[in-house]
Order: sequence, then structure tokens, then C-alpha cells
Amino acid sequence: MRSIPSSARSGRRRRPAGDAAVTERPPEIRTERLLLRPFRADDVDDVFSFSSDPEWGRYIEVPVPFSRRDAEEFVAGAVLPDVGGKLRWAIVHEAHVSGFLNLMPSAGAAEIGCGIARPLWGKGLATEGVAAVIEHGFQALGLGRIYAYAVVDNEASWRVMEKLGMQREGILRRRRMIRGEYVDDVLYEALRDEWSPPS
Repeated sequence: MRSIPSSARSGRRRRPAGDAAVTERPPEIRTERLLLRPFRADDVDDVFSFSSDPEWGRYIEVPVPFSRRDAEEFVAGAVLPDVGGKLRWAIVHEAHVSGFLNLMPSAGAAEIGCGIARPLWGKGLATEGVAAVIEHGFQALGLGRIYAYAVVDNEASWRVMEKLGMQREGILRRRRMIRGEYVDDVLYEALRDEWSPPS
């Protein structure tokens, strides 16, 4: 279903797990329906299109309302290599940037995050993209554990994690603030030695 980056297929040395000094841009990853690629400066229009939908940002820590200036600032930051090792992919569907995927490695583990345009909800695209990045994290980066958080009310998000076989580890109460209110998060994780990519 997914294509693994050429660096992983060719047998080149994997990055040591937990290397937090990575400043590379993420590789392109192709799935059945998506292209995951680094953000580009000309992605502002697409980012503003999906991010300015108030319902899209309901469970994400983004400005509301989300202005074009916010989109410009997001893209300006996303196109630069992150000195802390955070990898940021643009989710491209039918030639348009329709969301993002983040992987934030630290000490052999990584947090994964995803946001996808509301018209694409319920089509399995988030599951497809997240699965590809998890596989990249385990195979190419040598990570041992990948975890994700979702607001407890965001059932669609934690259903994605469950479809991928991630294990629910617990609830973190009042973990963060969204739109001025503290919210509880559900924590899910996957271990490399237990990971089985969806068919």
C-alpha cells in the first residue's frame, strides 16, 4: 500500500534511534492515494483553505479564526529543517495539500500528529498517511516506540489509532489547553517489535 523511501530500501545506514540533532527535510512517501512530501513556499493557499475551517481546528491548538497570515507563518516555519528533529510532511491528495503529518523523535521514541482537511474525513486517508509515517519511523529511523495523543472527545482520531493497532495506554487529564479550555487526552502507542502494517 505504501512505498518506503529509497534510503530505507537501499539498505543505507539507519539514523541512530533517538538522534535529536536531525536537521534534514523529510523524504517523500507515496501511498495508494496520497503523496507525503516536505512543505513548499507555494503551499500557503492550500493550507489556508483547509485550516480556516473552524471545525477543522476544533481539536488542534491553532488560532481561531485561522487567518491567511497564520497560514503564511505556518508554511514559512514548515519549509525549514527543524533543528530539534521534527519531521513535517504535507499531505497531498489529488494535487492539493490537504493536511499535515508530524513526527517528533526523541530518545528512541517519537510523537506522531496528523490533521487532514474536513472534506476528506471518513475516507480512511488519515489512517493511510499515519500508517506510512509509522512504518517510516520504525524501518528508516529505527525508532522503538511511536505514540500519539487525541482529545478524549475526538473519537474519529483515536479510532484511527485503533485501526492501526496502536494500544490505548491511558488518559492524561487536563493535558493541554484548546480554545481557552483544558482538555483531557487519550494516549496511544505502538512498539516496533509489535507493529504489523495494515494490509
